[in-house]
Amino acid sequence: MDMNEIKEIFFQECEEQLAELESGLLKLNDGDRDPETVNAVFRAVHSIKGGAGAFGLEELVAFAHVFETTLDCVRSNKLEPNQDVLKVMLKSADVLADLVTCSRDGGSVEESRTRGLVKELEALANGEALPAAEAPKAAKPVAAAPAKPTDDSGFQPIPFTFDGFGEEEKVVEQFTYEVTFKPTRELYSKGNEAALLLRDLSRFGEMGIACDMDQLPALENMDPEASYFGWKISITTPKSEEEVRAVFEFAEWDCELEVKPAEASEGEELPMIPVPFDLSSLDDEPTPQPETAATEEASANVVKAVNAAVEKKESAAAAAAAAAAATQNNAAAAASSAGQTIRVDLDRVDRLINLVGELVINQAMLSQSVIENDNNGVSSINMGLEELQQLTREIQDSVMAIRAQPVKPVFQRMSRIVREVADMVGKQIRLVTEGENTEVDKTVIDKIAEPLTHMIRNAVDHGIESPEKREAAGKDPEGTIKLSAKHRSGRILIELQDDGGGINRERVKQKAIDNDLISPDANLSDEEIDNLIFAPGFSTADKISDISGRGVGMDVVKRSIQALGGRISISSRPGLGSTFTMSLPLTLAVLDGMVVTVAGQTLVVPLTAIVETLQPEASAIHSFGANQRLISIRNSFCPLVDVGRILNFRANQANPVDGVALLVESEGGGQRALMVDAIQGQRQVVIKSLEANYTHVPGIAAATILGDGRVALILDVDAVVGASRGQSLKPEMSLAAAG
Repeated sequence: MDMNEIKEIFFQECEEQLAELESGLLKLNDGDRDPETVNAVFRAVHSIKGGAGAFGLEELVAFAHVFETTLDCVRSNKLEPNQDVLKVMLKSADVLADLVTCSRDGGSVEESRTRGLVKELEALANGEALPAAEAPKAAKPVAAAPAKPTDDSGFQPIPFTFDGFGEEEKVVEQFTYEVTFKPTRELYSKGNEAALLLRDLSRFGEMGIACDMDQLPALENMDPEASYFGWKISITTPKSEEEVRAVFEFAEWDCELEVKPAEASEGEELPMIPVPFDLSSLDDEPTPQPETAATEEASANVVKAVNAAVEKKESAAAAAAAAAAATQNNAAAAASSAGQTIRVDLDRVDRLINLVGELVINQAMLSQSVIENDNNGVSSINMGLEELQQLTREIQDSVMAIRAQPVKPVFQRMSRIVREVADMVGKQIRLVTEGENTEVDKTVIDKIAEPLTHMIRNAVDHGIESPEKREAAGKDPEGTIKLSAKHRSGRILIELQDDGGGINRERVKQKAIDNDLISPDANLSDEEIDNLIFAPGFSTADKISDISGRGVGMDVVKRSIQALGGRISISSRPGLGSTFTMSLPLTLAVLDGMVVTVAGQTLVVPLTAIVETLQPEASAIHSFGANQRLISIRNSFCPLVDVGRILNFRANQANPVDGVALLVESEGGGQRALMVDAIQGQRQVVIKSLEANYTHVPGIAAATILGDGRVALILDVDAVVGASRGQSLKPEMSLAAAG
């Protein structure tokens, strides 16, 4: 693996760390004061800084260092994470994300942004007043390391050495530190080794070490997976305290660690045995070294140290050795049994899914051929094909699960948008998320980000009122936007709800009249008025801004959702807010459907839209108006829709008694009974894009290949229901015209 591949892995891990960082900061912003949350935030920045230093990303390292220092003040309870502090940290998280992006893709972050935040972070860490803001409650942290010079950008340069990738900073002044190191059982269970950490520390300078064995119990009371030893170390080195701590950075949360200048040490010390500590034999690839008097003396000193420990604990040392061996074995076993993950290029997964789709099609064609030539249906070949069908379905489900990912990354991205737009328009808005772990196909996640971003900006800019208007209306000056996701009937529902002023229907209707979208005497329901904002180019904004206008581009949002096989609906209450609901398929690759016949054509109706199937009786059919018909279902009436007539398959309406009715539900359209000629059966089909291979056809969502090799069209239930309510399909774009 070359350095470019390693660097790519680093940036992938940065995305995970940034998500963890923002998630933790938002929890703190909501009042969570769990120390583990604070530690998780600190670890994220610390990990990014460490990896960036390995690749010489100096600007990223410098900013992360200042950010990390301030977070360390929060972690040590020297800085209270109040709203002022968290506002600065959330902005810093945004800048850190931008620095990561620029380091990966090229470019640079505006210097004024980084410089201003560096000053604010340093002010927080030093207990100073923030510029143009009230100082948060803070205490100045104790600085153990010597001060470093600051350059013009406000960053503190950090020397970084990584196995020969850079030169070590030449420092003449020496510092002595006292290091107390006590591993926990978690350190060993994760495959770490205390001796390796001590070896790395010994390379910094002259080191003395003593082993604390006071917690070592009698042999019969020992837990082989526990950790009983601790070490107290004295080291004289030109390195800073931060560099000494960095030796333990990957084990810091699995041990008790204290590093402080020697002059600040207090209390009775353990007997120190000066040892030029050399554990080069523990290297992965040890290099042979010539025997010298110095190395012989070092070895003798190590033996003396061990003998002193043995004299102190006598037979306990043997027990400790047994415990250490058992712990090492258990750690190896734990490492082998732990869940492992691999990173796979998404294109490879897509190719696998396409191949599985072709396998499903060929399996269906083979089954169809056998069925047509086997009248009794009990041959061994037929039975084998049934098992093959089941295995194929399991393979397909497993492959689709590989692409399933939680919507959490997209939801977290919206937090930043809310903050940025709210600052631009001078509003106080809080984003609340629910169901972030709801999983959906990776393609769906990638494609919902853009429309969701536009809707969020609209909600902040025009959905939520200004603090003054909210207070005048008796509301909390801080507005709330709620973003949630959940599974329902084989689909994913994403809701965006705000507690703003709602849609001003009178204004929307007047704008539609002014733009010649509707006639002045049009009698529209509240739902129909709300849906006018999806008309192309429609906007109620008095002037165009660089943020958004409620309605500007909402037609693009609707088309984007529909292109995913989804639908979007609105519900709004004046003065109380609005809710946008997006219903999307969990995957864009496969579909469970009902295969039906309409006017000699074969169609597939998505199974998730079907409530039940009915065989209409003449007494249940009722005429309504000139061309409308209703069907009576359990003492209620439901509009009857002739699919063949809507799609222009036939000129006249068919007799409902001769066909089958499919009771379906659509977002915003209620229930409808779709009339088809016959049902062929239920099966899972592979979705093929009709738009990519031919052109967009109104009323048709996609296409598929059936077991007999014929192409079948997948019905767009929402479009058909919309057409039955007066939204007629254009004749020139109908299926009949296309075919």
